Amino acid sequence: MKVLHLLDSVNRGGAETQVLDLCRNASRFGLEVTLVSAGGGVLENDFRDSGVEYVRLNRKLPVDIYFSSQLRRIVKERNIQIVHGYQAVDGLHLYLATRRLASVKRVLSFQGFIPGQKNRITAKLVAPRMHANISVSESLFTYLADIGIKRRANFHVVYNGADERRLKPGGGSIKRELGMPVTTILGGMVANFVPDPTKDQLTICRAIPAVLEKFPDFHFVFAGRVADGAEGRMADCVDFCIGKGISDKVHFLGGRSDVADILSELDLFVFSSRQEGFPVAVSEAMLAGVPLIVSDIEPLREAVRDGGFGQLFRTGDVDDLSRKIIGVLQDTEQRESLAIAARGYALDHFSIDAHLRTLTSLYESLLKTPEGR
Repeated sequence: MKVLHLLDSVNRGGAETQVLDLCRNASRFGLEVTLVSAGGGVLENDFRDSGVEYVRLNRKLPVDIYFSSQLRRIVKERNIQIVHGYQAVDGLHLYLATRRLASVKRVLSFQGFIPGQKNRITAKLVAPRMHANISVSESLFTYLADIGIKRRANFHVVYNGADERRLKPGGGSIKRELGMPVTTILGGMVANFVPDPTKDQLTICRAIPAVLEKFPDFHFVFAGRVADGAEGRMADCVDFCIGKGISDKVHFLGGRSDVADILSELDLFVFSSRQEGFPVAVSEAMLAGVPLIVSDIEPLREAVRDGGFGQLFRTGDVDDLSRKIIGVLQDTEQRESLAIAARGYALDHFSIDAHLRTLTSLYESLLKTPEGR
């Protein structure tokens, strides 16, 4: 099956990491993938080495007819059967590229919060013109309906999945890098600082002083780059930690390529967020066997099955989060059992193999449907 995947860039983010894992494993599921990037990024060499064809194009305009014509040429020359995008703008250009190519099926994934009114308008325009739309969680449908994208027969749930092999530690040590004793109790969150009201690192920072009263040797690491426009959110966290005198306990690592090594040393993974689709970072932590505490928003409740595979805290509630962190750290047996149960569940539902099985089945069903649209 010949598939073209389109990414707006190949920077280190949830969708990009997801697609990179897909590319590395696609051939095992009978997929011949061409990965097209509309711009460069830090993962460009990783995609070139992923085992699929990588094509770098440049989209210069919000609606770029020349870019769409280049996509159309690639689709026709390589006899592409499925085209798959991950942002509304991807879907728009894939639609323009494949109009009147009746045998080519269009797929668009909705990863979560859609920033900007123009992007939301584009998403509403494009969704009905796809042969299949993918939601990365059941609960994401509520958000999509709120912004005017109604659930129709061409919507499907395909959970994001992470590659367990990518999560094997490479021998690095964040504790050694930061000069911590090996006995340090370490918590962490892997997520970029972003300008939209989704990721909520500040609530974690505010919860840490109470944790330190019970566990003075507790440290916390934030791994993730600072996206353009999110500098103020990062500064708020740093200012709070300085003001509370805990800046020696809270570490802002920036974008990292050694997430597997970081996860291997965590005693606890905390994911604080106010709005999500289905974050790959949560799948990674579960597969790495790290006990979780997550915000009680619907997509994260769905990920940990209402607390069956991870602790939940009231979104934005500093006191509740600090209590949950202390409780998990105090109960070693519970912490270990949660991690074991979460890993088993994630292998069945949130691994890259589970993702590709579901995605390939969807592709096959599309190719069996009558040509058109």
